[in-house]
Order: sequence, then structure tokens, then C-alpha cells
Amino acid sequence: MHIAILTFDGFNELDSFIALGILNRIKKPGWQVSIASQTPVVKSMNGLTVETQATLSEASEADAIIIGSGINTRDIANDPKIMEQLEFNPERQLIGAQCSGTLLMAKLGLLEGVPACTDLTTKPWVAESGVEALNQPFFAKGNIATAGGCLASQYLAAWMIARTEGVEAASDALRYVAPVGEKETYAARAIQNIQPYLPMHPKPYPQEKF
Repeated sequence: MHIAILTFDGFNELDSFIALGILNRIKKPGWQVSIASQTPVVKSMNGLTVETQATLSEASEADAIIIGSGINTRDIANDPKIMEQLEFNPERQLIGAQCSGTLLMAKLGLLEGVPACTDLTTKPWVAESGVEALNQPFFAKGNIATAGGCLASQYLAAWMIARTEGVEAASDALRYVAPVGEKETYAARAIQNIQPYLPMHPKPYPQEKF
């Protein structure tokens, strides 16, 4: 299972790294989470420099993709050299977008007839693309999911884990990162946000609890 988190120059650290940390709570052979971009090194909106782990071509072949957000998303959406490298297919991939990443998903034609979540800054741009922007932190339909607000990245990561490893695995990953004394309520609230968008019979959880 390879999950690629698209992370471009000017990226929001919370969006990419929270998802990365939660997704990496799954410890099993073949489980891989990568920061992916069109360049070997990217700089965050606050000046943090990070080496990427996968190319955009490799991301297009991944089992799941999270399209991260950042301050340069509108420029990326209007850059055909980048956009033409993003070849995603919801019939064979789980595809999620965080905040302004939803704009890229809209530009790729992945949100036709599907409402989406995004941040308040990006909301009018998403609307201009013909996509209904919802006033909620998470929404999913089939293999497409979107989240709005930096800390809503936990829901996106939990949804991907629940879809592939089961709800209990997602709960365990959330409990691990949750504040001490709030672990059960924290995990329960997150699962409550994603539960309506999961299949009726989620995959059973085969691993030992953390």
C-alpha cells in the first residue's frame, strides 16, 4: 500500500505532516507513505525545507493520494506542466484533498457532481470551478474525499486507514496521537466524522492493537 502526499513549494506543514504521522501508525510490510512533488526538495510556507520521497509520476501510480495545500496552489492549478503530470483515477485509487488541494482536485475534474470541503480562503476559488463548497470539515463519496481546515487532516488520514485497514485501525492510530486524558473522546469524535462516508461493511482489522 503506497500513499503519496502531494507537497509543493509553499506547502502547509500541518496538512502534509499530520497526515504523514497518522498514516505511518500502520506498521505492516508494504505500507509506505511518501511526500511527493515535482522537485527533490520543497520549502514550506514557513521556510522549512524537506526532501521529497516520490515523484509526481510515482504518485500517479500510488494506491492512494492526498493532495496537500499551500500558498502557491492557485499558481500550480494554472501550471499545465505540473497538472498534466497528475494522472489520478478514482476507480483504482483513494484520492483525498486537504484545504486548497481541493482546488487541484476540482481542476483535475475529479469533483464533477461531488460537493467538497476546503478552507475559507480557497472556498470562492473552488466555487468558481463549479464545485459546491461545504461548511463542514470532511466529506467523501466513493473513493474521493476532501477535508477543510488544517486540523481536519486527521479525518482524511483516518478515512484512508479505515478504508484500507478497518475502523479499529483508524481508531488506534488516532488514539496514539491524541492528547493524554482525551484519547477515547478524541478518537470517537474523529470516527464520528468519517463513519457516514465508509462502506457498510468495512474491512476487518487484522493487526494487534498499539
